[in-house]
Amino acid sequence: MTESHEDDQPPVSLVKSTRTDDPGTDLTTTTDEEVLEGTVLDVRPRPVAAVRDVVTEVVTHPGSRTVGRQVLYVAAGGVVVARRLWDARTTARYERMLRAAEAAGDVEAALEWEARASAFRKDRHARRMDLLELPIRLLSALPRVAAGVVALLVGLGALLALAADDPHQIAAPTLAVANAVQLLVVIVGVAWGPLLLAAPWIAVAALWRLGRSQAASIGWIATADDTDVDLVINETTIARALEALRIQQITAYFKQGLLLQYLVPVRRDGRGTHTIVRLPAGVTAERIARRRADLAAGLHRLAKEVWPTTGSEAGILDLWIADKGILAEGAGPYPLLEEGLADLFRGVPIGRTLRGDPIPAPMMERNTIVGGMPGQGKSALARALMAGAALDPTAELRIWVPDANYDFQVFQRRCTRYVMGAARHDIEQIRDDLRELHQEVQRRGDLLVQYRTPEVTRTIASRGVGLHPLVCLLEEAHVAINHPEFGAEIAWLLVETTRLGRKRGIHLIVSTQAPTKNSIPRDVTRNCTNGFAFAVGDHHANDALLGQGAYAGGHRATELIPGVDRGTCIAKGITGERSDIIQAYFLDVSEHNDQVTPLINRAITELDRRGLPVPGSDLPRTSSGPRDLLDDLDQVLGSERVRLADVPVLLRELAPDWGPYRTLIGSQLRKRLEAYGIRVTNTGNVQRLDPAEVRRARAQRPTPDRTTADPDQGG
Repeated sequence: MTESHEDDQPPVSLVKSTRTDDPGTDLTTTTDEEVLEGTVLDVRPRPVAAVRDVVTEVVTHPGSRTVGRQVLYVAAGGVVVARRLWDARTTARYERMLRAAEAAGDVEAALEWEARASAFRKDRHARRMDLLELPIRLLSALPRVAAGVVALLVGLGALLALAADDPHQIAAPTLAVANAVQLLVVIVGVAWGPLLLAAPWIAVAALWRLGRSQAASIGWIATADDTDVDLVINETTIARALEALRIQQITAYFKQGLLLQYLVPVRRDGRGTHTIVRLPAGVTAERIARRRADLAAGLHRLAKEVWPTTGSEAGILDLWIADKGILAEGAGPYPLLEEGLADLFRGVPIGRTLRGDPIPAPMMERNTIVGGMPGQGKSALARALMAGAALDPTAELRIWVPDANYDFQVFQRRCTRYVMGAARHDIEQIRDDLRELHQEVQRRGDLLVQYRTPEVTRTIASRGVGLHPLVCLLEEAHVAINHPEFGAEIAWLLVETTRLGRKRGIHLIVSTQAPTKNSIPRDVTRNCTNGFAFAVGDHHANDALLGQGAYAGGHRATELIPGVDRGTCIAKGITGERSDIIQAYFLDVSEHNDQVTPLINRAITELDRRGLPVPGSDLPRTSSGPRDLLDDLDQVLGSERVRLADVPVLLRELAPDWGPYRTLIGSQLRKRLEAYGIRVTNTGNVQRLDPAEVRRARAQRPTPDRTTADPDQGG
């Protein structure tokens, strides 16, 4: 056998570095030829990679990150101190404000800051000159001060010597001062070393505290661990949030080193923070408001916790920021839930402002419209209004719900009129009740004349003469108004009631999902002083609820987010402000948590205690039955055409006690006739009615509907 030599073996064990597709393939030993072909790598210790792994592990360790952040706090504190010293020693602050004023085009403010900078320079120069002269002044004053001290000590010693009859007392004051100086030197000598050693650590602690307090405004310190801590809302954080919107004008403004002009400094306001800021030129508050969600993200808030609105000018941002999570509690419990009564003449509780202030809704001499998308809280707010009315022992309640809806069923015992349902006979009953309400408007007008009072007051409302407050709710009003048979008349009755009823103690609440001109007559919305707009889909619905021009003025329920802002609404006519943001009280009517029934029980118990019936239940129905407009016209008209303006007079002579005819005028009659397809001719600019047209329409109408098919009858 041939003897094998050690030199014939490969010098090292080589491992193939190329991976195979088979995950189970092991690394194999190779030969020198494979090495030369470059298909293998030499296996050696890799100290650089090992060190890198160790460093990475140390750096990414949570403890290391915490320590590093504490060190950065100290550095940040040093930066803050340096900035403050720089601002105190130089005119940097004045120059920033000067540039900001120039960028905003505020010439007066720019001149003022320039004058302040000039005064600062003069004062600084005077202080420096005083410092240069200070040593000379001290040297010149030192002999006089020393002589004065010696004279004082000798004088005190002489007085002590005379008092004690001892000449040695002359030196006593001097010795006492010397001993005090000696004691002070000893104390300083003992404490100097520890103080000198502690001074750097005290300075570090002070810098750490300052840096930590400013960490929210210093981006390179912020960490993911800080998300559980509420962001400090100040001028810096607001500026950073605006900068994060990446609006070109704002970005360019900050790149110039300019500061925002805060017309109202950032300050606490109720349950949040409020400020008013002038935006850079070319940026409107409306533009910021449209990006409320993005602004809220920059402030670490939910969208519903940030409310940007337009201030006194288009470029002024009025910003209110809620404390984190505070709005989740909503308006809180209804204040009259456990005890108490209400007074409609003082308003009824409906909710709280975002700032947390309770807010009542005025009721007398007003009407109310409530609207918004389904499920956003309009029915809950209407319940709060009716609950307040129910707790006034002098108030009468009437509720109509043209839908199968349980929201107001528990009020039925407290109502004198209550209809629920969308069937034809339900809508017809609502029509008849509104006819009766219109007659009530006329009757109350006569009572006001009789009692010589221009309006319903608390005094006359409590006398039991039929002028008590009357609160009526038409829920889902668009359903009744759009009814093909009775809708036109219902719409006319609503217009007349809202127009005339408010001064006569009648408050009408119209609630709807669709506050548009096609579903709610404009004259109804115009006569509703109180408006509550929950989340709506467009500016048309917004203006129908909040008044013409509300959207253009920045009062926008379109910015409420459905679901997110549920229970929150924009309200008009409640306070002296053009609009208010309100969180409405929620009164549950579910079987297992019925909060309204105890209120109704309390109201009825109070009526029993006073020995009174439910207001309005003791008054007879004023309606003598529906009248048919076409039948009445057939009776009063002859065979010749007659002036349209004279027809209402003929109808009043036929039925003097019928309320709708008392206020009927020619233009209103024409609209009601058009619903029947009856044309009114215009000859010589005089409108005339042809009796043949009336009788033709009357004959073509189906006989079974003769008493109910009057779409514009105003009873």
